[in-house]
Amino acid sequence: MNKRIILGVIILSFAGLVKSQSFGDIYQKSIPDAKKINYPFLREADAAWSKRYYRMVDLREKVNFPLYYPIKTNTQDGRKSFINIILDEIKAGNITVYNALSFAPTTYDDIEKNMGGGEQHIQKPVGDGTTFKDTIVKGDAKRDMLQNLVLYEEWYFDKKLSKLDVRIIAIELLFLYTNPSGEPDKKEVGWIKFNEIRDILAKYEVFSARNDAQRISFDDFFMQRRFSSYMLGESNVYDDRKINDYLAGKPALFEAERIKNELFNIEHDLWEY
Repeated sequence: MNKRIILGVIILSFAGLVKSQSFGDIYQKSIPDAKKINYPFLREADAAWSKRYYRMVDLREKVNFPLYYPIKTNTQDGRKSFINIILDEIKAGNITVYNALSFAPTTYDDIEKNMGGGEQHIQKPVGDGTTFKDTIVKGDAKRDMLQNLVLYEEWYFDKKLSKLDVRIIAIELLFLYTNPSGEPDKKEVGWIKFNEIRDILAKYEVFSARNDAQRISFDDFFMQRRFSSYMLGESNVYDDRKINDYLAGKPALFEAERIKNELFNIEHDLWEY
């Protein structure tokens, strides 16, 4: 009996050791050495029409799970979520983030504070609870609460290629939290220029549920428009105000749908028969 117990412990220990280590790949993958595919050259004269839009990507939607998971870096194959890739590169100083209000460059420490991490000053009760003292509490940033992305993009009609196309200009990170009133709220963490992160995104795989041999990069994921989203607003005379600045509830949803349908009808309207 004792021999069986010892043997069982050895087997479990060995299994845990193997699981904790990377198994590696059976063939060399090209994505770690990949680079972004450059955009085709676009002349001002070839852009017959263009308009800019704001688009919300909710990472809690099932189709957007490849952007949100894994919440922690996979220890076996090194797979990261889009959020962890971006935050790790910001922390390493490889990506510049711009403040959502001033659009001046901000630091990772400021971003960490916006996500509930870093040093926080709180009022801690003393004695019978009638007096308080200022206390510094250090916490970890809640990366898993970065659950929304805002895409700022420009759609245009290239008359040279006879094609309606789009280019993402910037991505904003939104942090979800519960405000003092106990209601869910969103905090703007910062903006990132999409062109600055494309080379980085091209080196990381996006998980494919159907075929492990056909994984694409995060850059491909965005360029091929494999995400789900809805309209937040469009460029307008009112300083590019968003839909929720003038509508709420169902009317806001109808307005978002109207903008989306108007965009898809533009290519047809530009042709003459």
